[in-house]
Amino acid sequence: MAQVSLKNVSKTYLKNIEAVKNFSLEVDNKEFVVLVGPSGCGKSTTLKMIAGLEQVTDGEIFIGNKMVNHTPPKDRDIAMVFQNYALYPHMTVYDNMAFGLKLRKYPKTEIEQRVKEAAEILGIEKFLERKPKELSGGQRQRVAVGRAIVRKPLVFLFDEPLSNLDAKLRDQMRTELNKLHIKLQSTMIYVTHDQIEAMTMGDKIVVMKDGHIQQIDKPNKLYNNPINKFVAGFIGSPSMNFMKGTIIKQNSKYYFSEGTFKVKIVDEMIEQIKNYESKDILFGIRSEDIYDKLFTSDAPPENVVKVTVEVVEPRGAEVQLYLDTGKNSFIAKVDPRGAPEVNQDLELVFDMSKCHFFDIETEKTII
Repeated sequence: MAQVSLKNVSKTYLKNIEAVKNFSLEVDNKEFVVLVGPSGCGKSTTLKMIAGLEQVTDGEIFIGNKMVNHTPPKDRDIAMVFQNYALYPHMTVYDNMAFGLKLRKYPKTEIEQRVKEAAEILGIEKFLERKPKELSGGQRQRVAVGRAIVRKPLVFLFDEPLSNLDAKLRDQMRTELNKLHIKLQSTMIYVTHDQIEAMTMGDKIVVMKDGHIQQIDKPNKLYNNPINKFVAGFIGSPSMNFMKGTIIKQNSKYYFSEGTFKVKIVDEMIEQIKNYESKDILFGIRSEDIYDKLFTSDAPPENVVKVTVEVVEPRGAEVQLYLDTGKNSFIAKVDPRGAPEVNQDLELVFDMSKCHFFDIETEKTII
């Protein structure tokens, strides 16, 4: 069984620079876990500690039932795929994939069988006699993954393996890695700064910031129930819109007042929100939960917001609008049939059942 367990793991460099702080995570057998966060959040350092390429300052790391804090990388039964492919330019694809097995003195027939199997899985059988310089970026990445597959390790580690590829190829390779995980049924830990990669690939996502875990959850839970403003803003593209305002009560109804508009709070949220009456609060709503009033039947008048269009970005099936209320700027994705134009005044409808509220001081989610 290939569980990975990190218990209160920390990494401190010279001058007391804490890269990772009290990190605890359980990765189940056959699970695909993604570590995601901005640059410098400690995700790659965490992966390198699992691999044995960085020493643990505090805490314990287990692979299977064995603590590996002091186990050399070669004895941890892991395989790592790097961002820069790390292929030997003078070797053929076959030799690159076989190299690790040759060092471990596997029989020639077993090496041939393993390389052939991995090449078939990745669709690179016809490239086995080529050198890396004769391959495209996506093909080189497949070779790097193939070199890991032939090892048949307990755990696969991926350190931003797609970041050097162009957008279209990155999408394609993302799908290929998902298929690979399903086919191999292996434990995989994947590091990326791209939240779209995290959302589309991970069984479980670990969101990190400044060396700390912010939230561990399934993709949909992170998206719909972020634990704080950072997670809410990091997960989703474009980022969640945030506006500062006040909770007010009028005629027994509660509203969020931004200053230039007010919107009614749904009944299901009142219990959590009423304690913030007359207090400043942070309101969050995603661009896809804002609609053009022209195409919204029975739009509640108390949820209609008047704005001015600043920028129009046509995206085929939708239009992304950059909007101004006079006090705040935000983004909405709307129906292109409305043909909005720059400097046009527009009426939009907020889906208040999907909005979020955050404490303005702690930035923790209220609802």
